[in-house]
Amino acid sequence: MPPPLDFAKMRQFAVEVVGRLRAKGHEALWAGGCVRDQLLGLTPKDYDVATSAHPEQIREIFGSKRTLPIGAAFGVISVLGPKGAGHIEVATFRRDAEYLDGRHPSGVTFTNAEEDAKRRDFTINGIFYDPLLERVIDYVGGQQDLENRVVRAIGDPRQRFAEDKLRMLRAIRFAATFEFALDSETLVAIRQQADELTVVSVERIASELRRMLVHPQRKRAMQLMRDSRLLEVVFPEVASAAMAPPENEPAHTWENKLAILDRLAEPTFSMALAAMLRDLGEAGEPRLELAGQICWGLSLSNEESGGVHKLLAEESLIRRAPQLPWPRLQRILIAPRIGELLDYAAAVATVLDGTTASVDHCRQMLLLPADQLDPPPLISGDDLLAAGIPQGPRYRLILEAVRDAQLEGKVSTKEAALALARKLAE
Repeated sequence: MPPPLDFAKMRQFAVEVVGRLRAKGHEALWAGGCVRDQLLGLTPKDYDVATSAHPEQIREIFGSKRTLPIGAAFGVISVLGPKGAGHIEVATFRRDAEYLDGRHPSGVTFTNAEEDAKRRDFTINGIFYDPLLERVIDYVGGQQDLENRVVRAIGDPRQRFAEDKLRMLRAIRFAATFEFALDSETLVAIRQQADELTVVSVERIASELRRMLVHPQRKRAMQLMRDSRLLEVVFPEVASAAMAPPENEPAHTWENKLAILDRLAEPTFSMALAAMLRDLGEAGEPRLELAGQICWGLSLSNEESGGVHKLLAEESLIRRAPQLPWPRLQRILIAPRIGELLDYAAAVATVLDGTTASVDHCRQMLLLPADQLDPPPLISGDDLLAAGIPQGPRYRLILEAVRDAQLEGKVSTKEAALALARKLAE
C-alpha cells in the first residue's frame, strides 16, 4: 500500500518541479484543477504542471527512474515525487488535433501557453499559476467566472462537447459540487448533444456518477442532470419519473427521490444509487431485476450491485421491523452491511413515513448481548446426519426451522433441537 499523501509535501514538490524546469530555460506553470482549487481557498488534492519542455526534455531533466512516459504520445510525463508527495503530471503545452471518437484527440501539436489554455474544457479549469512569482495567468476569463461562480465552456461549448462527450457530465459535477451556476449557453449545448453521451464508456460514466452521488451536493447534481437531459441518457427509467407531473405519481415522486437522496448522511455509492432507483417498474422481484439491469449496464462491481439489491430488497422490511417475526428480523440485523441498510432506511422513513421509529427499534435490537442477538446454532448438518436423517435439500429447511425455534426461545438445548429436527423430518 502506498504511503498516505502529505499535501504540504505535494505542494512543495510541485513548486520544485516548476523551479527545475525554469532553471533549464523552459516555461512552466501550474495548470488546471490545482489552480482552481487554490483560488477557491481549497487544498489541491493533486498538481499538474504545463510546460514548454517536450516529453524527452522532461525525462532528461528529472531522470528516467523518476519519470513514467505513460502519456508521452500526448505530451504527458508523470514525475515521481519523494515519499508522501505523490506524483505530478507534467504536460507540454499543446493544441489538440481532431477528436474522432468523441473522447480523445487523434494527435497533438506542441504550442504555447495561451493555445494550451484555449483547448481545455471550462474557463475555471483553464487558468495557470506561477508558484515562483505567485501570479495568475488567465487567457480564458476563468478568474472572473470563479468570482461569479459560473461554469462556462471555453470558446464554443458545442465544439468543446463535440470533442469530448464526457465533458458534459463534468460540467454538471463541477456546477453541483462547487455550487456554481451553469452558464446558459453551456447548458443549451449540453441539452443539444446529451444523446451523444452514449459514445463514452459506461465505466467513465459510472465514475462521474460516483463522485456526484456521494458528494453533499448530490441532490443538486441530479437536478442538473434532469435539467440538462443527461438523466434521460444515463437513467431513462428514472427520467420518466422525473418528468411526470407529481399528481400522476403521488407516492413515488421525483421530489421524494431527491428528498431521500438529500437525507442520506455520508452515503456509499450503493446507498445513493438505491435512492435513485427505488420504486422503478413493477413491484417485487421485477423491480429488483430492473435495478440489477441498470447496475449491470453501468458495469458496477459485485459489491456495489449487491449493495443496491440488498438496500432495495430489505428497506421496506426495516420500516416495519416491529411487526416482523424475530427470527426473520434477526437474520437481517446480523447480516453484513446492516449499517448501510439502517442509514438508508432511516432516510426513506423520514421522507415517506415521517418517523424513524422502526429503524430506531432495529438499532435498539443491535444492542442486545451477543448470546441473544446471534447465539451459536444448536445443531448442524453433521448432527442431522449423525441422527440418521437422510441427506437432501430438506436439510436447509430443517435447520432454518430449528434455528427459528431457537431464536424464539422454543428450544434451548441440542437435545431439544434434535428432537424437533426428527419431528420435522418425519
